[in-house]
Amino acid sequence: MGFSWCCLQDALLNTVYPLLPIAIVGIILWLIERKFHVFYILSHKVDTSSERHGGEIVGQVLKDHNVKFLFCLSGGHISPILVAAENQKIRVIDVRDEVAAVFAADAVARLSGNIGVATVTAGPGLTNTVTAVKNAQMAESPVLLMGGAAASILKGRGALQDIDQMSLFKPLCKFTATVTCVRDIAPTLRQAIKVAQSGTPGPVFVEFPIDVLYNYKLVMREVGVKQGGGFMQKIVNSYLQNYVNNIFSGAWESRDTTPLPVDIPMPSLEQVNTAAAILSKAKTPVIVIGSQTLLPPTPADQIRQSLEALGVPCYLGGMSRGLLGKNSDIQCRQKRGECLKEADTIILLGSVCDFRLSYGRSLNRKAKIIAVNRDKGQLWRNSDMFWKPTVAVQADAGTFIVELQKRLGKLHVDTEWVNKLKQRDAEKEVANRKKSEEETDKHLNPLKILQTLEEEASDNTLMVADGGDFVGTAAYILRPRGPLLWLDPGAFGTLGVGGGFALGAKLCRPDCDVVIIYGDGSLGYSVAEFDTFTRHKTPVVAVVGNDAGWTQISREQVPMFGSNVACGLEYSSYELVAKGYGGDGLKIDRSNQSEMREIFKKAFADSRNGKSILLNCLIGKTNFREGSISV
Repeated sequence: MGFSWCCLQDALLNTVYPLLPIAIVGIILWLIERKFHVFYILSHKVDTSSERHGGEIVGQVLKDHNVKFLFCLSGGHISPILVAAENQKIRVIDVRDEVAAVFAADAVARLSGNIGVATVTAGPGLTNTVTAVKNAQMAESPVLLMGGAAASILKGRGALQDIDQMSLFKPLCKFTATVTCVRDIAPTLRQAIKVAQSGTPGPVFVEFPIDVLYNYKLVMREVGVKQGGGFMQKIVNSYLQNYVNNIFSGAWESRDTTPLPVDIPMPSLEQVNTAAAILSKAKTPVIVIGSQTLLPPTPADQIRQSLEALGVPCYLGGMSRGLLGKNSDIQCRQKRGECLKEADTIILLGSVCDFRLSYGRSLNRKAKIIAVNRDKGQLWRNSDMFWKPTVAVQADAGTFIVELQKRLGKLHVDTEWVNKLKQRDAEKEVANRKKSEEETDKHLNPLKILQTLEEEASDNTLMVADGGDFVGTAAYILRPRGPLLWLDPGAFGTLGVGGGFALGAKLCRPDCDVVIIYGDGSLGYSVAEFDTFTRHKTPVVAVVGNDAGWTQISREQVPMFGSNVACGLEYSSYELVAKGYGGDGLKIDRSNQSEMREIFKKAFADSRNGKSILLNCLIGKTNFREGSISV
């Protein structure tokens, strides 16, 4: 039999042509539905008499996700969210700068293991948060930022505070979305929170146009449907009525507001066995632990027990500081660079080969390297240049170390290797204490102040680090008391986190003594939050190293360029600023240095009795951090 292409074409044409009008009509109807949602509106009633508003759904979702605190700076765009959260018994904390709201949410996320939440008004309210959102991204902190916006119908038409907010946040956030109708509030927030906590955690942004948050009657009034008029007015009215009906169609139908399951990458048995085989043969092993290790789901105490059972020397960084307690037989604090050059096996547990490890150049090139990180980019960072992982595991670091210890039991690490590292620690700490007794050219020795703080701080102290040179020194002297009792900005090196971080910390740990270690430069960013501490009864102690300058920059700039331009400040009376905001303060200098220990004791006592205290410590210059690099 022959086969005729002409016959086939004729058959197809005879079949398709009659369907073309139907297809065209279908496409037109689909486009109309996509634009105007006519069929959805017809099938889902709009309750025009309801006084309910979209903020109520936001509040319900937050409550069902166990959100305890909502940080904000008030604005008309977001009032329904704030009122609804209050009605749900969520504590609403208003701050003095929007950036502090996100920093506080970041601290809550890190300390609680749950999502941290902030909401701010449109335009400048949101632009003020950008630094904190970027900091949360780089610190891998799950934060939900909700922002107000102009009504969807008015975007791009010159509405108050109307800018393209999505373009700002898409590069910074794992998930961004604009909610354009009330029925989408719950599913959008549930998905946003899931994404924030899944994989490598990070910030997410949900934008709420104002007409999605207020009630039907108010939105109808503000949209401006005019009665009467000619044919064109009727068309405009029909369009506006359809616009509002779409916002509220199906708004109050029952929808799930509970959490979606979170996706966390886990190590395979093969990866754990491979790493175990390498570590079992090591003579001089070391573990470098980063912030990511403390992420859920593995409790910090379980991670600590596994590390202690392994017995491998550890260096802790970022949020992992304090994981092994104030004193530990396996923790090393000093001369990490020397150790990494001598180690034959290195486990990078949530640590990254960025500037903090000299891009990988700090590692012994002959060492076996086991790298564990949830993020593929961070896992392989700079491996094309300065180092190569022997085993690369894209998985949760906490789970990995627990499973590795189960596989190996207790390692018999060479005591000579451990003693060598601990001896270096002891020698360095003796040198630091000796350095703290030296007289400075004027005022007080910063090491002496920090040494006194270290000795007077209780075992229930949570430390917040916000500064450059003074905080850099503090990192050598202060010992976090336990897991999740240390907060620093992370890889972004952001100044100004102190007020927001301390606020979130005190709310999460109300029984802790929260201490902010400030430089005088960084203090200027968030000292106004002393007002927030007072109003919301979240007392803290701030220890300010006041050397009247941006010393970390000046330390390099003056020798290199012979100028201190833009690096000088004054020995300002910051203790008076704290008093003005409802706290209390005291200056510590040579006139009362003999009373320093008692001043610290009283500051902690006053804080426990509800008063925020600022200790303005006038300090001189030392060569303790000479040669440190600020870029």
